[in-house]
Amino acid sequence: MKKLSYVLATALFAGLPTLALAAGAIDGGTRQAVNWVAIGMFVAFVAFTLGITYWAAKQTASAADFYSAGGGITGFQNGLAIAGDYMSAASFLGISGLVYTSGYDGLIYSVGWLVGWPIVTFLIAEQLRNLGKFTFADVTSFRLGQTEIRILAACGSLVTVAFYLIAQMVGAGKLIQLLFGLDYWMAVVLVGGLMMIYVTFGGMKATTWVQIIKAVLLLMGATFMAGAVLYKFGFSPEALFAKATQVHPKKTAIMEPGSLISNPLSAISLGLALMFGTAGLPHILMRFFTVKDAQAARKSVFYATGFIGYFYILTFIIGFGAIVLVSTDPAFLDGSILEKTKSGIAAIKGGSNMAAIHLANAVGGNVFLGFISAVAFATILAVVSGLTLAGASSISHDIYAMVIKDGRADERDEIRVSKIATLFLGVLAIILGIVFENQNVAFMVGLAFAIAASCNFPVLVMSIFWRGLTTRGALIGGFLGLISAVVGVILSPAVWEVTLGNPKGSAPVALDNPALFSMTLAFAGIWLFSVLDRSTRAKVDRGGFDAQYVRCQTGIGAALATTH
Repeated sequence: MKKLSYVLATALFAGLPTLALAAGAIDGGTRQAVNWVAIGMFVAFVAFTLGITYWAAKQTASAADFYSAGGGITGFQNGLAIAGDYMSAASFLGISGLVYTSGYDGLIYSVGWLVGWPIVTFLIAEQLRNLGKFTFADVTSFRLGQTEIRILAACGSLVTVAFYLIAQMVGAGKLIQLLFGLDYWMAVVLVGGLMMIYVTFGGMKATTWVQIIKAVLLLMGATFMAGAVLYKFGFSPEALFAKATQVHPKKTAIMEPGSLISNPLSAISLGLALMFGTAGLPHILMRFFTVKDAQAARKSVFYATGFIGYFYILTFIIGFGAIVLVSTDPAFLDGSILEKTKSGIAAIKGGSNMAAIHLANAVGGNVFLGFISAVAFATILAVVSGLTLAGASSISHDIYAMVIKDGRADERDEIRVSKIATLFLGVLAIILGIVFENQNVAFMVGLAFAIAASCNFPVLVMSIFWRGLTTRGALIGGFLGLISAVVGVILSPAVWEVTLGNPKGSAPVALDNPALFSMTLAFAGIWLFSVLDRSTRAKVDRGGFDAQYVRCQTGIGAALATTH
């Protein structure tokens, strides 16, 4: 198996330049100019991270090493890794693209995502570390029925991971398609292949260090890009915004709220998804098990919030910088679209998700374009690896080890199942990435947050804080939230009309994001069916709350780190 991984890695590594030369252009019949600087930086990053994976693979001997890096990551390191996980393709490419097309309103995603962190800090960070071991299902099943709750948690995790993966694969595909001239599907397959190698052989340790390195590089690159934009305007944001309102087709409307989401219900629904979805994302929740104790978990969130908040300020400047410097430069625009629409905003090569990439070329030339492209690629690989590890853990730990084997699984078998699950999720991510090619990546992540906020978050928070919760209530309420969120997403205009190609106006659900109703349904279902539950199991569930509360507050009996 290891030999196969290195053969695959070598093939991917060596094939990039060849594929770049062999492919046609992404927009028209002429061949895309090959950016050798970008290719060199891509290859260097891939080689470096494969080296990290090789190092991590030699140190990954147990399930604790594979799932949680042995609990030996420090609070600062974990904070950077969380930021790396969170500063995804949606954050970097998607938000800057939304600001590029819609102006001020594009910030609704970054504000919503950032506000979610105080909820994580004060509600669940320490409790998670004290109660859990590898996945958040360890927490929700602490006093509830193991089989039912772990199946629910695994379903919620896998659906969330699937939607989140779509955004990352679309971002990666568009990025590599633009730079190398590859066909979109080839770009998606390349990313999927590399991700499978990282997770299968390096586990959480490799994933963590890839995320840390990527976070540092992304913060450096975004800082330089935003600084270069402001430099062109004498470091005056006011001058930048004034120029943007002159060149954007919407003029001063880009400085007003309401252009992206005009329906108040849609705005509330999206806000709820972004705020509470953070506390239900399985790949973020897993990170709290990589530190040694609850204090380190709290520090992780503190550092992560600072890094993420700073980064979101930069994406705002980058988006407006792209309006001024990219939409007015024919080098970054598709001539046929520009002639048809007369709008530089609509004619951007590669779509709005590529606004930040083109801006890097505008302010720093070919070398900086290569750097930012490699960093964006690193961003996507790191997040995809974390997501895949979370999904694989749900299958191997929650379903295989705790449900099928009833907690008596051999560690080697459990890790083997996790690696098989990784390959399955990798193939699924590639297929979904191809199907959802034309969606904005920030929007797609918003849908993943809606599902996390409607299933994972209600069950998790109620299991920690409400004595009256029962297995039946959690199971029915959790599935009500999950099913209603998924159905709401599929029947929304964005998926029903845009992705599936049905006629405009035919979507059965008017809201693009269903969180307002699916979250309400989940909490109401959990409360109602728990209150009505008079079974013997319900008495056991309620009776276990005191022991859980003590462990939750003190950490007595919590899983300890295996390495420091």
